[in-house]
Amino acid sequence: MTEACIRTAVEAIHSSPYQAVLYLAGGASQALGLLLSVPGASNTVLEAVVPYSRMSLIQLLAKIPSQFCSQQTAQDMALLAYNRALKLSTPGSPVVGVGFTGSLASSRPKHGEHRFYLSTRTAERLWISRVTLTKGLRTREEEDKVSSHLLLKAIANACKVPSNAISEMSELDVSDECEKQFNEDQELEQLINGQICFKIYPFRSEIPAERKIILPGSFNPLHDGHLKLMEVATRICGDGYPCFEISAVNADKPPLSVSQIKDRVNQFEKAGETVIISNQPYFYKKAELFPGSAFVIGADTAVRLVNPKYYDGDYNKMLKILIGCKETGCTFLVAGRNVDGAFKVLEDLDVPEELKDMFISIPAEQFRMDISSTEIRKRSGM
Repeated sequence: MTEACIRTAVEAIHSSPYQAVLYLAGGASQALGLLLSVPGASNTVLEAVVPYSRMSLIQLLAKIPSQFCSQQTAQDMALLAYNRALKLSTPGSPVVGVGFTGSLASSRPKHGEHRFYLSTRTAERLWISRVTLTKGLRTREEEDKVSSHLLLKAIANACKVPSNAISEMSELDVSDECEKQFNEDQELEQLINGQICFKIYPFRSEIPAERKIILPGSFNPLHDGHLKLMEVATRICGDGYPCFEISAVNADKPPLSVSQIKDRVNQFEKAGETVIISNQPYFYKKAELFPGSAFVIGADTAVRLVNPKYYDGDYNKMLKILIGCKETGCTFLVAGRNVDGAFKVLEDLDVPEELKDMFISIPAEQFRMDISSTEIRKRSGM
């Protein structure tokens, strides 16, 4: 394997639109150096974590695996990496999660096989491979090199770029692989079930900014008031990528069905507006999912957000949760809405002093539209 072949594959990875998070344990360490040493790495690598000790891997997985070096562990690592990549990526960029776990040659002779498992996860595909190396054929450094090159090949395949020249296997080594393909319905089912954290439909034609301006709602239906509010909020923010957001999971209702989600997504496709489907109905969870974002809400939502009643009547609990949102870098843009029969704006609300700089008012002279999706449904008999 020549350095030129490796470099060509890495350059192709960096030229692809894919962004990646890598979780590697027990080998493939040279893959990181190869990825990061070629210009353009920041286009691809969002984060790389090496949970090398058992305790580190347990904390990453949030469980004790039945086997640390196994297909299931690599698959779990890839899924965690995929969800992490969704959170860190530029809106609309395709992402890949990479998981690797190995048991290679070490300072002490091994009774078991020298083997490793690697897995990649994208929106539409889960790929898993097991490789068993011939004992005594290579040094630890050479086994790490083999695993690193095969990991780069897996990343290239996930990014849909050529990688045929990458091969370090001997005739005595054994490998097998399997994959699962996902369609949109299956991906949405995974979202509803909590396996993946969100799915983004990037229908806007403009180049996405890193910061998101998010208008959450049910959008049943989407109407002109929503579109106008987003337009005004984007102007006030000055920068950011406008995204509407629907939680498929509700706090006090059954989750949306796949067909309901797709019907609502169709509205945004027609309007040319980006929409995110998440599974987090609570704002403190949305803040963890979309750190640094500006959330666009109505005064009616803001009233509930700063009311201890919705935090088991505990003012300190409310403060702690909302300060946690603030620490993620999130802000709330508040538009005037009718609250208990009266039109109210942010200045009419009792916001705790510690939180005031997290809330930004949308002046009534810039936006006021009393139409609601509920009223539209009533008028149309929906």
